[in-house]
Amino acid sequence: MATKNVAAGQSTLPLDKVIQGDCIAEMNAMPEGSVDLIFADPPYNLQLKGALHRPDNSEVDAVDDHWDQFSSFAAYDKFTKQWLAAARRVLKPGGAIWVIGSYHNIFRVGAQLQDAGFWILNDVVWRKSNPMPNFRGKRLTNAHETMIWASKTEGGKYTFNYEALKALNEGIQMRSDWVIPLCTGHERLKGADGAKAHPTQKPEALLHRVLIGTTNPGDVVLDPFFGTGTTGAVAKMLGRHFIGIEREAGYVEIARDRISRARRIEAEALQVSTSKRAEPRVPFGTLVERGMLRPGEDLWSSNGRHKVKVRADGTLIGHDVKGSIHQVGAALEGAPSCNGWTYWCFKRDGKTVPIDLLRQQIRAEMRERPS
Repeated sequence: MATKNVAAGQSTLPLDKVIQGDCIAEMNAMPEGSVDLIFADPPYNLQLKGALHRPDNSEVDAVDDHWDQFSSFAAYDKFTKQWLAAARRVLKPGGAIWVIGSYHNIFRVGAQLQDAGFWILNDVVWRKSNPMPNFRGKRLTNAHETMIWASKTEGGKYTFNYEALKALNEGIQMRSDWVIPLCTGHERLKGADGAKAHPTQKPEALLHRVLIGTTNPGDVVLDPFFGTGTTGAVAKMLGRHFIGIEREAGYVEIARDRISRARRIEAEALQVSTSKRAEPRVPFGTLVERGMLRPGEDLWSSNGRHKVKVRADGTLIGHDVKGSIHQVGAALEGAPSCNGWTYWCFKRDGKTVPIDLLRQQIRAEMRERPS
């Protein structure tokens, strides 16, 4: 298992480990400001009164475990306040948190989040395409859960891979209602008796979307209510580090076995679509300074209609027009604006090449520089 030095004099992070223990105590023992993202699936405090049966009188495997039982709302609120304080302490300044819950608890958790200083970015409705029916017929079928996404502070520089989520959604901006089925079939972990290993096991598809959208490869993801390890399994596959904290020994054993069998995706396949605005700015003049384009060299428009020359100061000059790569392109096309990087091309070995290729080469060099 890996560990990671946080700073001189501080302890190391238990990366890629499942820790058995109390989440509040374990988070308080971790270095401050050491985690990029927290995904929390706390007890829902369902307050079930007796067994739940189907119309055929068979008993529903509901959430009636001792870890989901609290003596009162006040006791639950106290617990929530304590674990959120511990979670906020271990988050980096640009860190963020996801908390998932049902109508039984999510509103109480949301208020505590705001009281603790977190800044809510979105609430996401996870709409289950295969929800459990309402057997008693006295309420609406509970077909969704709510996830709150919040940054550590207002104005925090949290990670949001907008273009990656858009690509996941076939080029359409990702919405805040996610239609994903409940965990079933081969993904649903079973115990030796054939029953569900955990009553609220989350689908890997849900964690895939969360981690692709709000973390980067190499980030540290903490799950303080680890259960059977969905967060850890998906984090491992996606090249993220995880830290799992779980109180119940049975769940710890299942999670460790599950994660040991998870396969990490190759590094090349982990790259996701990024916003061009997030890329480092490269002035056109940099290409001239570095000799990638020479003063006096000709550039051609991508449509082949116009030719201009590169000047020593990084501007272009053509017939009755001069200025930046964008200004000259717009003027020659009679357009209000022009993306000069994709409009202008140079020639090498008889081939026409967009100047944007040279900009991408410089950006790649910048990304490879050691921090």
